Amino acid sequence: MTIREQNEQREHAVLEPWATFADSSAGRLRPMEPCPYRTCFQRDRDRIIHSKAFRRLGNKTQVFISPEGDHYRARLTHTLEVAQIARTIARALGLNEDLTEAIALGHDLGHTPFGHAGEAALDEACPFGFRHNEQSLRVVDVLEDLNLTREVRNGIVCHTGRRKASTPEGRIIHFADRIAYINHDIDDAVRAGIIRESDIPQHLRKRLGGTHGKRIDTLVTAMIEYGQRYLEIGMDEQMHEDMMELRQFMFDHVYHGTAAQREEKRAKSMLRSLYEYFIEHPDELPDDYFVLQARGEALERIACDYVAGMTDRYSIAVYKNLFIPKSWNKIED
Repeated sequence: MTIREQNEQREHAVLEPWATFADSSAGRLRPMEPCPYRTCFQRDRDRIIHSKAFRRLGNKTQVFISPEGDHYRARLTHTLEVAQIARTIARALGLNEDLTEAIALGHDLGHTPFGHAGEAALDEACPFGFRHNEQSLRVVDVLEDLNLTREVRNGIVCHTGRRKASTPEGRIIHFADRIAYINHDIDDAVRAGIIRESDIPQHLRKRLGGTHGKRIDTLVTAMIEYGQRYLEIGMDEQMHEDMMELRQFMFDHVYHGTAAQREEKRAKSMLRSLYEYFIEHPDELPDDYFVLQARGEALERIACDYVAGMTDRYSIAVYKNLFIPKSWNKIED
């Protein structure tokens, strides 16, 4: 018996019956020889961590565009916080931590530079539209060809929007993502001087907690208790309403119209310009993207892939190179 098979047996001994078991996976788009040491979900997690798209998350904006300071979240730190919250919930409920972690680490691989401002810019410019969850699936399926399991792929594409993931582990990510970004965005907004903790409505501070850690603990506990009671992923209606009210507070006071977002219009304009430039100059796309053209993919789709994959600083560098005049001196005889 291989180490992988021992781990698969251990899952059946330890996890709850409603968990997703690795040896019952629906498989991959293309068959692969099983790893002798890792379950299929452990293997997916490793493939995601070693992908180029995962490394780029470290230089992609979470909310605040070009913040001054080392402690503001980036897309990578957001991803790690989602994974930590999701694993805590999965472990407490006896669900599959490996599957949960793989989905969490891959859920935002398709996010654009400059956060949701970049997503909005490409959604307006590209005739196919742009949704980061769908782009995340395209990253793992097409652009990096990771050949992940169907359970991980489903969890990635269903982490936001109306579609529910097919596994309880995937449905955890839908909630863990919101728990993470609402609370760490509050933390960042307080650090930036945009809001104070005391600005949060008193009834929400009383019910959810008056600190970053307490709010996360309250919401995670609510999910664990709900899961234990109903063997399903969610939280009680009042708790969910409180979380969504806190989310709306952030939209009203942080995400829209604050000084922290003053560069949003420029970022959107820059990404639209880059997208339009590569539509007009496809020969200047990197070599990797010519493979997609050879497969018959639409140029608009390919240009969108390239711009969406850029980090904040790389997109600025490309824009400067293409559109900002360079200095020169008189050539001496």
